[in-house]
Amino acid sequence: MVASSLATQRAGAPHPTALPELTGARYFDDWRLDAVALTVVVLLGVAYGLGVRRKRRAGERWPLWRTAAFYVLGLGTLVVATMSSLAVYDRVLFWPAAVQNILLDLFAPLGLALGDPLALAAPDGRLRRAFSGRAVRLLMYPLVSSVLVLASELTIYFTPYFSTALGNGLVLQLMHLQLLLTGCLFVLPMLSRQDLLPSWCGHPVRAALVFFDGLFDSVPGIVVMTSGTLVAGHWYAAHPRTWGPSVQHDQLLGGGLMLTLAELVALPFLILVFFEWWRAEREKTAELDARLDREALAAATAVPAPSAAQASPASPAAPPVPEMTRPWWETDQGEVGERMRRGR
Repeated sequence: MVASSLATQRAGAPHPTALPELTGARYFDDWRLDAVALTVVVLLGVAYGLGVRRKRRAGERWPLWRTAAFYVLGLGTLVVATMSSLAVYDRVLFWPAAVQNILLDLFAPLGLALGDPLALAAPDGRLRRAFSGRAVRLLMYPLVSSVLVLASELTIYFTPYFSTALGNGLVLQLMHLQLLLTGCLFVLPMLSRQDLLPSWCGHPVRAALVFFDGLFDSVPGIVVMTSGTLVAGHWYAAHPRTWGPSVQHDQLLGGGLMLTLAELVALPFLILVFFEWWRAEREKTAELDARLDREALAAATAVPAPSAAQASPASPAAPPVPEMTRPWWETDQGEVGERMRRGR
């Protein structure tokens, strides 16, 4: 575990070089408490749990996998990014800070969005009203949110923002919040079952946007790797180490990890969008079949049955169900319709 001197180091007391070398064991063992991040995680967890309980009390089922995704992938990633060895060594090495930012910007929003928290919010609650407001709708608008994510990352790494955050705890918290919020503005509308995007932005358009966003997400990593200017170079040069990679190699390693993690999350994100597309189409098909069945039943019951006295060989048969209310495969005379009827 992290020594007590490390806790005071965050307040600016001892020199960052007091940290021991980051080994494989310390990577998994060293943790520190971030009171702000822990408070956010607890509040989000409690609010989500209350929403699930409200759903179940109303007699509605809530998928267990969504709850697991919210807590494990969403909140769990927040804990790892802000309290693991990544947070312990982010002032000494660049690559832990780079991984930390990618986790907050891409992985945590993906887990939170899979939990679909807006579906648990009260219909007339503050959360629903906030997401239906014009300002939030504009920020979530397709391509606008993608540009915000890209601009947020480039601003962090190629302005004094990042080096200032390394030396100021409050600015660091604001930077982490910025990364999380900009990531959620893009990911949440893509995976939520709520209508947060314009009507023209159907699932095919969403899949295309996610594909291009994966390309956008690779830009910061490539720029960091190829840039001749060191990111927060003055900070890391002023805090030399007697272990680990050089400042130049550290930046190259950080940029490579940014690129790798961005591409690693892009494919699952795209698969999830296709899964939501398939689920939505299946629900539409089920609703259409149910409506056709209701119309056929209503048409059949609307024709009175003939009495025994009226029934005779010459009596006309009951009118057939109108063709327009029957599924297409029952009326299609082609080969496809014939195969469908045989298969059913």
